Amino acid sequence: MGGAHRQSPPRRPVTSRGRAGCRAACVSAPKSRLHGRCSLSRSSGRCHPPPSRRRRTMAFVTRQFVRSVSSSSTASAAAKKIIVKHVTVLGGGLMGAGIAQVAAASGHTVVLVDQTDEILAKSKKGIEESLRKVAKKKFAENPKAGDEFVQKTLSSITTTTDAASVVHSTDLVVEAIVENLKVKNELFQRLDKFAAEQTIFASNTSSLQITSIANATTRQDRFAGLHFFNPVPVMKLVEVIKTPMTSQKTFESLVDFTKALGKHPVSCKDTPGFIVNRLLVPYLMEAIRLYERGDASKEDIDTAMKLGAGYPMGPFELLDYVGLDTTKFIIDGWHEMDSKNPLFQPSQSLNQLVAEKKFGKKTGEGYYKHK
Repeated sequence: MGGAHRQSPPRRPVTSRGRAGCRAACVSAPKSRLHGRCSLSRSSGRCHPPPSRRRRTMAFVTRQFVRSVSSSSTASAAAKKIIVKHVTVLGGGLMGAGIAQVAAASGHTVVLVDQTDEILAKSKKGIEESLRKVAKKKFAENPKAGDEFVQKTLSSITTTTDAASVVHSTDLVVEAIVENLKVKNELFQRLDKFAAEQTIFASNTSSLQITSIANATTRQDRFAGLHFFNPVPVMKLVEVIKTPMTSQKTFESLVDFTKALGKHPVSCKDTPGFIVNRLLVPYLMEAIRLYERGDASKEDIDTAMKLGAGYPMGPFELLDYVGLDTTKFIIDGWHEMDSKNPLFQPSQSLNQLVAEKKFGKKTGEGYYKHK
């Protein structure tokens, strides 16, 4: 007994099935210096891929998992975007009325808000006149369809002097009131208390910092800039301004809304003047300086830019059309923000004309006299 051998348990034979399975599983595995082939367990007949193969398998599975999660997150974010159907427009002036018109004409229900019923009546009349011009061109062969288009669009626009009573049921509030930061802040601060949590706020400001307006509210992530161009029914461009706090969901919702209006959105950070005015206003101011130095007459400057650069209007014609008071307001605001920037320096002749209430076309005189 003491001299008897203890026999080891018999080893399981390696079957041809085991080897075939091993070869099939590892046919694509690259050979490493340590493991030129897979190891087939003699005891179990099971295939054990080399470590390098196992690491690649785990990496592949991980990548697939990350892609799946990423794809699900993207789909989830898209699903949460606000589909704007109800719009409240603050301000019944030229810009506000234009925004209300294009929103209603594209199937949105609109509430137009201003301080008095008289202003709103004038706005509604202006919208109707503008719609009839659109209908005459769009439905030239079918006047009846044109009348129906006008009436349907007008029926989608209601008016009120009490903004707080309507913002609770709106998807989007677009502000187009006077370019005064204090006035805008007071208005948004008050409406912030009445609007639904998901409601997006947007300003149509052309010169003020969106962040400074958004900070008056508790919904900085649901606040952005929507800068339309005059005349709104004609001009295709809309600048969508994203502040550092604007959420991606808000931004994408506004881009979708802009496209639904039949407009072309462009994106810009919250920089002075955004894209168009940041390039346009310094150009206008340089034209004024050229004239003030006596280098050329305003008539020749206008002619040169129309015939030489292909612009539809010269800088002085455009200044009078936009309004000298508006241009002065913009450049003064930028100068206050960055007084050392040579592009933002004020103009003596512009200041003089504005002081004399000569604002351009709207007052009958600016750099030119208008009938």
